[in-house]
Amino acid sequence: MIIFPEGFLWGAATAAYQIEGAAREDGRVPSIWDTFSHTPGKVRDGHTGDVACDHYHRYAEDVALMRELGLRAYRFSIAWPRFGTPGFGFYDRLLDELLEAGITPVATLYHWDLPQSLQDGGGWLDRDTAYRFAEYAAGAYERLGDRVATWTTLNEPWVSAFVGHGSGRHAPGVGDPAAAFTAAHHLMLAHGLAVQALRAAGAGSVSITLNLAPILGDEEPARLVDGLCNRIFLDPLLRGVYPEDVLAHLRRFTDVKLDDLETIHQPIDVLGVNYYSPKHVRTDPEAPGHPEHPGTEGIAFVDPDGPVTAMGWGINPECLESLLVRLSREYPGTPLLITENGAAFEDTVTGDDRVHDTDRVAFLDAHVRAAHAAIAQGADLRGYFVWSLLDNFEWAHGYHKRFGLVYVDYETQRRIRKDSFHWYRDVIAANGLR
Repeated sequence: MIIFPEGFLWGAATAAYQIEGAAREDGRVPSIWDTFSHTPGKVRDGHTGDVACDHYHRYAEDVALMRELGLRAYRFSIAWPRFGTPGFGFYDRLLDELLEAGITPVATLYHWDLPQSLQDGGGWLDRDTAYRFAEYAAGAYERLGDRVATWTTLNEPWVSAFVGHGSGRHAPGVGDPAAAFTAAHHLMLAHGLAVQALRAAGAGSVSITLNLAPILGDEEPARLVDGLCNRIFLDPLLRGVYPEDVLAHLRRFTDVKLDDLETIHQPIDVLGVNYYSPKHVRTDPEAPGHPEHPGTEGIAFVDPDGPVTAMGWGINPECLESLLVRLSREYPGTPLLITENGAAFEDTVTGDDRVHDTDRVAFLDAHVRAAHAAIAQGADLRGYFVWSLLDNFEWAHGYHKRFGLVYVDYETQRRIRKDSFHWYRDVIAANGLR
């Protein structure tokens, strides 16, 4: 048996816009993803999160699934567009249900659903949005802080900045490299201000979640892309500085207020790590670069060798191990949580009303083993959260990509436990695996 440390936090994760639905109920205001998904051509087949998994109404059923799974923690996001409305009471009901089931709530304040009204005023390109976020964080804590164990400020600010503002593949759909770097800086400022607000309100555990990826390939381009993907967030947040090479690259496009670094660099209690796949690069003088990695002309982003998921992402659990070890060695003293890890595959409901997702079970098994191997090398890893509890709205892919442990029939909203659900239940019960 491979046994994890006592108290290891086994969880699953979701996000508000991807599962809640009820987009126009109880005072909820539009978000940038409402606007984006209702814009023709932005999301595959015109799918939107208007209904999603209807979790807003079916949360009790979903928490019952979590209890059956044996989850020790549940990572969910709070919809900023519900803040200050009658619909914010949904989170009172959800938290009470989780605590009744013995499940520890881990709340994310921002999983990409910026209120459209703030976007209309400039969104993450306007410094004022960072201050509005801190106000929201303080208000959310005042309402829910007695029941939330850990507060995560932002989920994957790299995606918000470089996919939302670099390529425009995600909301708000801006395609401008300067905007991407400006948004990244303001998102980190928002984090720092929110941590200060949460601490002042009494929060005992605060966090941020970054999507981090080892960069494989030729040394020079790998170093550059590592700066644009990983160190651009890790160093300001955990060291209070921009790496010199990253700052020089950033200044090719825009400038930022370095005085903000003192605010950005707030002590956190845990770093959330979302890991799916490494990135592969090589030198190619003819390559045009990538809009989500501004300034990478002469660098080719190449497809991975070997097996891939339904997203086309390479399957490489060894890179999770190396990433966790790197973080522990280069940024010591910060406990780690794997806040997302999972895979989309082509799931099919069989005649016996089952989903035999053997590929997902193999994926998760290999990555859980990699996490354990990192712990054995000294990584201070405190928990592992599968993405995702439920199949859900997968952003620009709509409902075509399924990551869940639970299959969702979107026409009927019926939930079907996949084989991976039963596998994970056994892992949690054993606190390990054979």
